[in-house]
Amino acid sequence: MIVGKVIGTLVSTRKLNNLVGSKFLIIESASNMGTDKRVVAVDQVGAGIGDYVLVALGSAARIGATREASIDAAVVGIIDDENGIIDKLN
Repeated sequence: MIVGKVIGTLVSTRKLNNLVGSKFLIIESASNMGTDKRVVAVDQVGAGIGDYVLVALGSAARIGATREASIDAAVVGIIDDENGIIDKLN
């Protein structure tokens, strides 16, 4: 799982049927854990641009999705900044 910031959305008019209705977000990694700097993730929780989020990768993303889908990354949580974590990431 990685911590990232939502920096944009992605629109795809043609996609697999099981991805219809899914919202795609562009996430910039805030933690350098061997992943690419940016990743496209299916939004599972209603995150928006500027939110810091938790992103599940690989099979964990597929398992966490509500439907069978060919995805590699899924937003599974929005980070609340109650302990100043966001300030430490910037």
